[in-house]
Amino acid sequence: MSSPSPAHLPVTLLVFALTLPSLLSVSDEIAMGRDAQLQVRKSVPAVSDLALNAFVTQVGKQLAAQARGPRYPYSFSIANYRELNAFALPGGPVWINRGIMHAAATEAQLAGVLAHEIAHIAQRHAADQITKQLVANGFLGLLGAVLGNDPGAARTAQAGARLLAGSYMLKFTREDEREADAIGSQIMRRAGWDPRGMAEFMETLRREQGRDPGSVEIFLSSHPAPGERAEALRRSLGSRTSGRRDSAAFRSARARALRLTPPPRSMSAK
Repeated sequence: MSSPSPAHLPVTLLVFALTLPSLLSVSDEIAMGRDAQLQVRKSVPAVSDLALNAFVTQVGKQLAAQARGPRYPYSFSIANYRELNAFALPGGPVWINRGIMHAAATEAQLAGVLAHEIAHIAQRHAADQITKQLVANGFLGLLGAVLGNDPGAARTAQAGARLLAGSYMLKFTREDEREADAIGSQIMRRAGWDPRGMAEFMETLRREQGRDPGSVEIFLSSHPAPGERAEALRRSLGSRTSGRRDSAAFRSARARALRLTPPPRSMSAK
């Protein structure tokens, strides 16, 4: 039996569901992220270099400590792909492609990528998107979870996990992406990095779009144009910015990434 489309659902109930922050609790989100992380590790080749992972984790943890909202168990991993891409799973896991380490010219640019993904998690964008998909797919019976029905809450988490099963790269809205830029730049500032690094990396993406379109194809399929985002960030930051730009530790980590066996040329969208 097919699920009812949003157009055929009771209007008052649909509006109620769509205006909820999320049908998923934070603990549901964390559990889903933990399961999704296990699946990702089975299908995504991870960089095993301990020093490189330790450096990215150190930068990520410093940024995550400045994120507002629920205290998620943030973690940071590197996918052994050349494309310039990154993604966040519900509840804490963040992945960046190794290509990010190759393309970032400064530590602030790397921090900008990580801060953007942390902001997606802190703002609960995944939970919001899963909620909308649950509603669109006719899972309105699961609204009992919001009203204190524990079995309903369990079914909500299970349904959300099924939605994640086929695609760990959730398609956030363009509004989500812009908010992650804005919140991510604030996280950078509080953590001590120059938030201009985020705008600078957007310019790198824009240049790669013209030089090597394949390297940013997956990124561009789900994000606003990088030039537009860079300009919006520059307007919001103004001219008076400060913070850490680069470090010897970053330069050493980047050189280490470049010395490793070249990663596969392409990745498939999951």
